[in-house]
Amino acid sequence: MIRKLLRRVFSKPLPTHEPALIPVEKHHIRRESISAGARQTVARLQEHGHAAFVVGGAVRDLLAGIEPKDFDIATDATPEQVRGIFRRSRIIGRRFRIVHVMSGGETMEVSTFRAGNDVDSETDEHGRVLRDNVFGNVEEDAARRDFTINALYYNPTDETITDYHHGVADLKQKTLRMIGDPRKRYREDPIRLLRAVRMAAKLGLAIDPAARTPIREMADLLENVPAARLFDEMLKLLLSGHAVECLRQLREEGLHHGLLPLLDVIMEQPLGERFVWLSLASTDARVNAGKRTSPGFLFATLLWHEALAAWEARKRNGEPPIPALHGAMDEVLDIQGGKLAITRRIAADIKDIWILQPRLENRAGRRPLRVIEQPRFRAGYDFLLLRVESGELDHELADWWRDFIEADTEARLAMLTPEKKSARRRRRRGKGGGEDARPESGE
Repeated sequence: MIRKLLRRVFSKPLPTHEPALIPVEKHHIRRESISAGARQTVARLQEHGHAAFVVGGAVRDLLAGIEPKDFDIATDATPEQVRGIFRRSRIIGRRFRIVHVMSGGETMEVSTFRAGNDVDSETDEHGRVLRDNVFGNVEEDAARRDFTINALYYNPTDETITDYHHGVADLKQKTLRMIGDPRKRYREDPIRLLRAVRMAAKLGLAIDPAARTPIREMADLLENVPAARLFDEMLKLLLSGHAVECLRQLREEGLHHGLLPLLDVIMEQPLGERFVWLSLASTDARVNAGKRTSPGFLFATLLWHEALAAWEARKRNGEPPIPALHGAMDEVLDIQGGKLAITRRIAADIKDIWILQPRLENRAGRRPLRVIEQPRFRAGYDFLLLRVESGELDHELADWWRDFIEADTEARLAMLTPEKKSARRRRRRGKGGGEDARPESGE
């Protein structure tokens, strides 16, 4: 740290880049578009003599006519100074410390301006930055951001946007442009390969050729990204409301291989491909309608045909159906675990949905009455409807369950069909053994 400090003190000053100061009359973002919590946080920081702005994605989305999900703030105050100003706040992070400031029901992420990565930054053998805990000024903070459309600083006090890298112009021209040398920036953080695709799909932008050309040839860098970070980015991509376009562009750029192992194989199968696209389109529709989405349900659909293939293979090898399904589920999720750090909660949701499928297909006896009481029944039923819509199952099954769900208790009992006796139970009854009331192993 002393070496870095001396270098910064005695090195030549960085060449200045005069930013564009864009008034509200040109960008049309009023302070009322910023959440109350973010406005108050910026105002408090400025009252204490600090520079503070709403930055990045929120400003970009407002310019694009999209309602931001959250509002991040950048300031010249250190984390300790921010913590001293706001009673309801906490410092988090290791790689770079930031402060979560709570205001009402909102939580704002407040970060200190960061210096650009340099020769003294700690990197791995591929050039990925491991530590960059160096504070800087606002010009350096803008230069170290990934894309020009993310290097925008909005001041709610005077409603101006400070634009250091022509991001507003790029957004108007529908162009996604990298700040600095794209190859170097991808090496610093390979997640930017995925972010480029997600940003372009979400905002309907064309990736600048200089940023697009290296994507396919540098895709192997993603192998070096920690599984947890890769999973988080994939989740953002799949729940962006533009998952269909994102996945199409991932395939065009050659980035889909290995992210969800064997996903490209699934999508080359007519049945599997239709199922996946239906699932993604359904998720996009829910996101864009402001409805809740379930990561567990989404990953259950994306990986279903891998689980189905593994299940059929185990049954052909003589395993009983239900143990075979459990084995297939573990097999597929273990493969995923090597690349994507799917959380235990999400993995449990995936399994709950999958294990309901054979139970939903078996309507004999009183089984439907028991299945409909399962906590995850609704998710399992929605999953079944996707299978029917893709052509995997007959529509009669979905129609029966729809009627069963809407029926009252008496009508449901009338819909039940007698359970077929197994050969073993018929032999027992013939020998006077009576009715065997135990459920079959498949239940």
